[in-house]
Amino acid sequence: MISMDKNNFYANFSSAAGSNPAVNDSEKLLNEIYVDLFLNRLQRLHRIEQLRDFIDQALDERNEEAFHKYAKELNELQESLN
Repeated sequence: MISMDKNNFYANFSSAAGSNPAVNDSEKLLNEIYVDLFLNRLQRLHRIEQLRDFIDQALDERNEEAFHKYAKELNELQESLN
């Protein structure tokens, strides 16, 4: 997993994009959209890792209810990435 401070990355990226006078407003907006998409994808990937750990723990504890809950969320997240 990539280790980065999302807020710091976003602030640095926004600052760099805003400091170039040749970049127009539509390019800035497009850059912000790409950054938001990137960060959202990172968050989903991180949540998938968490859910896999929760599923392993539920299996270890033989907790069928927790297993089904986490497996359902994992399936939904994986489908949203495709």
